[in-house]
Amino acid sequence: MALSMLISLVVTVLVIVLVLYLVERLPIDGRIKQLVQIVVIIIGIVSLLKYLAVF
Repeated sequence: MALSMLISLVVTVLVIVLVLYLVERLPIDGRIKQLVQIVVIIIGIVSLLKYLAVF
């Protein structure tokens, strides 16, 4: 049980990092890029809190 939760947390963090990296590589305006990064971070934090059973 704890191992599966740990694996899901690690996978979630890796997906967040990968999406942030891919957003950084996009050829879009800096302001839009920053907005997308903030949205990705917020979604990542909410999903991590869901795995930790806060929500």
